[in-house]
Amino acid sequence: MNTPTTRWTRYASPATFYPLAGRLIPVFSWLAVVFCAAGLWVGFFVAPPDAQQGEGYRIIFLHVPASWMSMFIYLVMAFWSAICLGFNTRLSGMMAAALAPTGALFTALALITGSLWGEPMWGTWWVWDARLTSELILLFLYLGVMALRSAIDDPRRADRASSVLALVGVVNIPIIYFSVQWWNTLHQGASISFRHAPSMAMTMFAGILLMSVAAWMYAIAVALARVRTIILEREGHAEWVAQLEEITA
Repeated sequence: MNTPTTRWTRYASPATFYPLAGRLIPVFSWLAVVFCAAGLWVGFFVAPPDAQQGEGYRIIFLHVPASWMSMFIYLVMAFWSAICLGFNTRLSGMMAAALAPTGALFTALALITGSLWGEPMWGTWWVWDARLTSELILLFLYLGVMALRSAIDDPRRADRASSVLALVGVVNIPIIYFSVQWWNTLHQGASISFRHAPSMAMTMFAGILLMSVAAWMYAIAVALARVRTIILEREGHAEWVAQLEEITA
């Protein structure tokens, strides 16, 4: 019987997921462009200057979404890593591999924009603050996962080894998130909370949300494009890939 569960689980096959990803990439790409344009417009032209930080605070419209995405993508990568270890599915390992470079990109962007914000506010580009240090460790975790995967020739063994490292590194995510509460740090506390109203103007809040959605859409589009490339690399010997090449030739 063709139940909703069986309809979704059939996409665990690379051969089935490949064309679905191809249809979804343009959708998420255009959504990323639209939300990014709206977010930049609100953040840089509509939102008022901050009462204390003036115009310099506008770096948060890049910094905050990048910081959120650096942690969120790692959790998603760890989820796919757990599926890979638990069920030994091919696509889960490919998805984890596809997410790592984008997560590293957002982590690096968070660190760079944080330094650009910290220099005028703190008077220094970098301090060994708990939040900054744990975010730097996150970047090393992403790079370590990618390096370990590249160092092992067998893709399935590489998936399992990097999945273990990814799952071990999950402990760093709550450290990043709660660091400003657990330790006395220079980094300011959260301006946006699920339990309280945002401590900023609504236009500022709207700009951050729009840029965050744009970052999510971009991450999905890039991950889908990258996983399609990985599928072709690993499944090149499969009959369905040969048929696909005949169709597109």
